[in-house]
Amino acid sequence: MKRTEREVGTVLGSAVGDALGAPFEFGEPGDFGRRFPDGYGAMCGGGGWDAGEATDDTQMAVLVGESLLDHGGLRLPDVFARFQRWAAGEPKDIGLQTEDVLTGGRPWDMAAALHFQINLRAAGNGSLMRASTSAVHFASAGRTVTMDAARRIAALTHGDRAAWEGTAVLHELIRVALDGDDPLTALPSALAEITPDHRERWATALADNWHPDDATEFNGAVWPCLGSAVWALRTTSSFEEAVAAAVDLGGDTDTVAAVTGMLAGAVYGAGAIPARWTEPLHVPLPGYGTRVLYAADLAELALRLAALPPRTLDTP
Repeated sequence: MKRTEREVGTVLGSAVGDALGAPFEFGEPGDFGRRFPDGYGAMCGGGGWDAGEATDDTQMAVLVGESLLDHGGLRLPDVFARFQRWAAGEPKDIGLQTEDVLTGGRPWDMAAALHFQINLRAAGNGSLMRASTSAVHFASAGRTVTMDAARRIAALTHGDRAAWEGTAVLHELIRVALDGDDPLTALPSALAEITPDHRERWATALADNWHPDDATEFNGAVWPCLGSAVWALRTTSSFEEAVAAAVDLGGDTDTVAAVTGMLAGAVYGAGAIPARWTEPLHVPLPGYGTRVLYAADLAELALRLAALPPRTLDTP
């Protein structure tokens, strides 16, 4: 399989998982299987979403990707400004923590940290859900660079380092998969790169024998979200099976399925994503007029990001 197939699969797969899971958000485990007894299903509407409509997960990933392209590298203040414009556009869905950080009027380099100081809770999965575009862009730069970029982008909205480290691990797993290797075998080396204070908890959530039923938090938290995505990849053998398993877990279905689709898309490639899921896919961009992106636009975005040499334009 060509690397480009995996790069497109990462971005497109995440968007497909997002849109497939959106109508089932906050539902019960097994809702997807009951709706689609064949185990695979189709894009359907519900919960305020049209069939195939992507949520904030993909919308924010697009904003990250377009910032990288427009500036020829990572410029954190610009990414934050794009997030703010999007948040002001009244998206259908936005995480409470993310909304508070983006609309609180604080500077880009202080907003998330101040939120964390006040609330003492900032380990939601919002930094995972938007990682597809940055993971594709920074993969060619190697483990250290891609994990560092993940942390810095995560820190724009999440002050808890647990979210930074989880997003860094996700970036690294995508990097390994894009190289054509098994990302599951890279878990020990990825865990060795995260800060020791967070390593044990992440090792537990990403262990071979971990199951989503073992989670001690709702899967809107960063640990069970990534743990569930890795579990779905580990226990299935196709893109369709992995994403369907993720949605059927219930809870924060759009994000768990978006992260699963990201990983499965990198492993199985864009050709493994069924047309019945990509054809209705569409990504509106609140705050940016009437712009809507479709599957072909996401594929082009992925290819352009992969072709652009990774650069970090801001100092840490």
